[in-house]
Amino acid sequence: MAELYRALPPEGIKIGLVLFLAFLLGLEREERKTNAPGGAFGGVRTFPLIGLVGYAIALLSGDQAMPVALGLAVVAGFLLLSYWHKLQSPALAGATTEISALTTYLVGALVARNQFWIATTLSVAGLFLLELKAALEGLTTRIAPDEILTFTKFLLLTAVILPILPNQELGSVQINPFKTWLVVVAVSSVSYGSYVIQRVTTGQGGMPLAAVLGGAYSSTVTTVALSRRAAHEGRPHLMSGSTLMASGMMYLRLAVLVGLFNPGLLAMLGIPFVVLAVGALGAGWLWSRVPDQHAGEVKREFAPRNPLELGAALLFAVLFLAMLIATHLAIAYLGHGGLYALAAFMGVTDVDPFIMGMTQAGGRATPLASAATAILIAASSNNLVKGIYAYSMSDRKTGMMSLSLLISLAIAGLVPLAWVFLH
Repeated sequence: MAELYRALPPEGIKIGLVLFLAFLLGLEREERKTNAPGGAFGGVRTFPLIGLVGYAIALLSGDQAMPVALGLAVVAGFLLLSYWHKLQSPALAGATTEISALTTYLVGALVARNQFWIATTLSVAGLFLLELKAALEGLTTRIAPDEILTFTKFLLLTAVILPILPNQELGSVQINPFKTWLVVVAVSSVSYGSYVIQRVTTGQGGMPLAAVLGGAYSSTVTTVALSRRAAHEGRPHLMSGSTLMASGMMYLRLAVLVGLFNPGLLAMLGIPFVVLAVGALGAGWLWSRVPDQHAGEVKREFAPRNPLELGAALLFAVLFLAMLIATHLAIAYLGHGGLYALAAFMGVTDVDPFIMGMTQAGGRATPLASAATAILIAASSNNLVKGIYAYSMSDRKTGMMSLSLLISLAIAGLVPLAWVFLH
């Protein structure tokens, strides 16, 4: 085989590659052609010929781009006639075959210019897009129109706003606009990932899966939703166990966010967070499996709010900056005791802004051990508050179970304090 490869002229190998790639595209179109009413343009002969035309023109033109562009225009003219003929038929006319033929021309030209990887990648990507027609078109029925706007907002947050912000420390608190917005993007991305998975898996997996995904989105919001649902479900073990799983998932979410912005803090909190998460997820799942008086599957109803609303992102940015300033003032005037009191108080609300503030202050304005301690206190305080929410919103039995489980998790969440001070 190696001797045959060396015996072939270099241009012969290129022609063989063009024929192979163009034949694959033509073969895929040939299969569609047999099912098209009245036939369709191109197939296993036409596509390789178009690829060879592109190869020959690019080879003869040398380094000049104009002949290749003129050749593309001529081929496009023939393809325009094919598309015009389609429009005359009563069937729905698509331009996929014609666009594929233009791609084949470019593949031939790229091979002539020694761009083998680009030519092969274009061909493979084209084949995937052509073969996955049903799956891709099916997305239109599974993705609501407003989800496209949601993803556009995500691009606005990440690709438009973030790059133009100054990456420098400002003021006595040393606020960095770029890092501030980067924190907003990171938190929004984690929540958005959970949001997308929840939308895609709607109706699947039952309550435990909803709790896990909801915990990755927001364990507090999920606890409130489950508690309100529990008031009329009569499934105390299922609902309280799912609530515990949501809070367990919170620790994995925090581990990811802390690791993104402060590896030193992750070194202290990574193992405790994973242990707490696995313990809560496992215990919650086992507890949810305990039979209740009312049997039967409970369908998922929790519909999370889009985390990429610009108002929500701006609010998070304001809260994050407020936590940075509050942390700075607490340490400056109240010492570490004031910081820990602030951490306990922040458990009443969303702990993300405070914890992300600790990732910025830890190792700089605040020692790593103090920042890690504050994060553990805030998380445990939040678990305690969620237990109170569950008790007040659920039926009595579910509320007692949820409160007991979350108090246990809050206490367990403080055990790693010994690990932090010994680290």
